[in-house]
Amino acid sequence: MSGGPADPSAGTGAWGPFEAIRGLRPDGVIPQVTTIRRLLPDVPTEHDPYAAAQAALAPLAGSVAPGARIAVTAGSRGIHDLVVVVRAAVDWLRSVGAEPFVVPAMGSHAGATAEGQREMLAGLGVTPESVGCPIEATMETVVVGTLPDGTPVHHDAVVAKADGVLLVNRVKPHTDFHGPVESGLAKILAIGLGNRQGAAALHAGGIPLLGTSIEAAARMIVDAGKVLGGLAILENAHEKTAAVELVVAEGIGRAAETVLLQRAGSLMARLPFDSLDVLVVDEMGKDKSGAGMDTNVLGRCWVHGIPEFESPSIATVTVHRLSEASHGNASGLGLADVMPARLLEQIDLRTSYVNALTSGAGGARRSRLPMVMEDDAAAVLAAVTMSGRRDWSSLRLARIRDTLSPNELMVTPALLTEAADRFDLEIAGTARDLTDATGSLTSWGER
Repeated sequence: MSGGPADPSAGTGAWGPFEAIRGLRPDGVIPQVTTIRRLLPDVPTEHDPYAAAQAALAPLAGSVAPGARIAVTAGSRGIHDLVVVVRAAVDWLRSVGAEPFVVPAMGSHAGATAEGQREMLAGLGVTPESVGCPIEATMETVVVGTLPDGTPVHHDAVVAKADGVLLVNRVKPHTDFHGPVESGLAKILAIGLGNRQGAAALHAGGIPLLGTSIEAAARMIVDAGKVLGGLAILENAHEKTAAVELVVAEGIGRAAETVLLQRAGSLMARLPFDSLDVLVVDEMGKDKSGAGMDTNVLGRCWVHGIPEFESPSIATVTVHRLSEASHGNASGLGLADVMPARLLEQIDLRTSYVNALTSGAGGARRSRLPMVMEDDAAAVLAAVTMSGRRDWSSLRLARIRDTLSPNELMVTPALLTEAADRFDLEIAGTARDLTDATGSLTSWGER
């Protein structure tokens, strides 16, 4: 264990008690890495999501009264064609005589403030100019009823005053639980449009019951009669739109959404290796996953009452940066084991803790702070040191940009040898160092 002078490029902010780790660096040399890519032939892709969304909405033409004020939802995820699909919905609604507007539907994200949620939408490209209509945001809710266990069902006050709501969201496996309905239209209706109060109320019963609560709450809101339906976006393993499908109101939280969830699960990108000593994740954030990093990719759930994944098995995880679109929300950071001190300077603790508290059991372990090391190189060295791999020449280390992008990786020789024997993987670069002379991760563009 070395303790040389701190590199002045390692960070410029005041680290408080973490100043003690400046210069702390585990001994060892990280093996060189080589870029590989996963080959995914015949991936379904929707090349014109705008047209697909408009075509999907055609069956609703007779359901919209002229002059009706219709809310269109936009969530906090980094959906590839979110702006395109929302714009298509807005244009279609206007073409049938409605007066559309967009509402943030993201529960407690962005600090649980209306202005914060507007800013988060802007960071995702959703602005009045890009979608062609006003954006109306509030954290106020109305209670539309209670579930059998007494849980109040909250609904966005602005949406409640509108004549109707059209849901837009990506359907995919959830990061906290598994069931017939996971992340999708029912969730954005029950949790997203529940704002902070509604999200907290549904999460308070524990994660094992969350799926059932979402379904019941969504059905209660649908039964009130103002939900037109939902546009479900399915994405392929390249993070591009695979399909845009209409789910009519009666199908939300029911079999129609379950079928789409099954399709989405079959399309989802995953790591090409079942066992790793170290996974290096460049960036996490709320635009990447509700948990900051997708638990389905990491193979880590870490929620009381929810069984852990059988695969992949990853001994240690490092994360190195928080996305700008997260606006300081580092909820889910506890899924990692080690991080560089630079990341401390990106975290808004209040925003992160509001999200964690709202998530109930989903925030308890994931809101913890990983081990902090001085820079990227020291963080990776620490992870390797604690991975249980005695012989570093056999180290199974992989690096990815984020958990949305597990198909392009940098890997150590042990994994490169395995990749060379696989028909679904190609070598896309030459061996090079994982970190540079300043202790930072090297650029993906370097070959």
